[in-house]
Amino acid sequence: MNFVEELRWRGMIHDISPGTEEQLQKEMTTAYVGIDPTADSLHIGHLVSIMMLKHLQLAGHKPIALVGGATGMIGDPSGKSEERNLLSEEELRHNESAIKNQLLNFLDFEQGSNRAEIVNNYDWMKGFSFLDFLREVGKHLSVNYMMAKDSVKKRLETGISFTEFTYQLVQGYDYLHLFQTKNCKLQMGGSDQWGNITTGTELIRRKTGGEAFALTCPLITKADGTKFGKTEAGNVWLDARYTSPYHFYQFWLNCSDEDTERYIKIFSLFSKNETDTLIAEHRQAPHLRSLQKALAKDITIRVHGRQEYETAVEASGILFGKGTTDTLKKLPEQVFLSVFDGVPMMDIAKTEILAGVGIIDFLSDKTGILKSKGEARRALKEGSISINKNRVDDTLLVDSSHLINNKYILVQRGKKNYYIVQIISP
Repeated sequence: MNFVEELRWRGMIHDISPGTEEQLQKEMTTAYVGIDPTADSLHIGHLVSIMMLKHLQLAGHKPIALVGGATGMIGDPSGKSEERNLLSEEELRHNESAIKNQLLNFLDFEQGSNRAEIVNNYDWMKGFSFLDFLREVGKHLSVNYMMAKDSVKKRLETGISFTEFTYQLVQGYDYLHLFQTKNCKLQMGGSDQWGNITTGTELIRRKTGGEAFALTCPLITKADGTKFGKTEAGNVWLDARYTSPYHFYQFWLNCSDEDTERYIKIFSLFSKNETDTLIAEHRQAPHLRSLQKALAKDITIRVHGRQEYETAVEASGILFGKGTTDTLKKLPEQVFLSVFDGVPMMDIAKTEILAGVGIIDFLSDKTGILKSKGEARRALKEGSISINKNRVDDTLLVDSSHLINNKYILVQRGKKNYYIVQIISP
């Protein structure tokens, strides 16, 4: 299956310029995707373009990831209702380095004539004087042409600065530079990038007489129309500092059936036959969420590694009664806190735990989890209280042997009510 056919069955083509498929069939073609380093981590919205590069490389073509050190200093108006804040050069350099490290997880930069490359447009823009830019680039594209772009037209009522207005020229020059220095003949991106990409193909045509191509994928949304990759906590990031592997895994696990049938085509490397089989099996028993589990496993391993995936699976089972005390005690502190994010947290002095405290006093006077000793006795008699996933009775003495990560005790009342007791120094 060729590259365009691969993207087509996966639902990853929105627009494609005439002749693109023929060019890809004719020879090994170099193609690029641009990423502006506005943060020091990619988020899962970036994964669409990265997967396009991945499939391109698997089809025998050469991928280039352009980290926009120069364009990141301007800000792309596409899809934006207001001006972006400009980052300092120091912030941009830091972000570039972090993004490069993440891209190493997806593309092969070592083997073959089609090994991936990372380039930075700051390298060729930093010595470009304003007058030279006007002569070499601005001269070749009319204001009328630039005004006709959707990214500009949508901003005319609210206002657009000259800086953002000229963004398409800078991106167009990137394409021209890569066309001339890397024989790059295809630029890819999200559907909101079509105007910027075709500015590049037009600049190449007018300056060199050469032919270059454009391909965009649909902007990914959820079935309800809301933005893909957003949660109440914000973006789902690839960096574990911002989105823990547990929460990353949970994001995919909690996708709707309808969304997952689209996402598994876009974000996994399963073949068409494998994908069709997984979807058919899932439709027969959707309550098992086998499709979500397959996607979550595939993408979590590729982003965070197998060990983090296995830890996330173990942690996920805890809330559904599959965890044990041993499982809890094996969890790293950050994972433990991620699993029980938002659970009420109470404090108890370390001296109390070292000396040992009866479970009735522990639940009532010491932590306030239950309002009174009488309520604690009734709950214990009903068998509704568990400590670290073990059901307990009124004879239990809570002491340091119950500590998780030497710091926490997990209390559960019934199936759904959790509390974390944190041990603090007096």
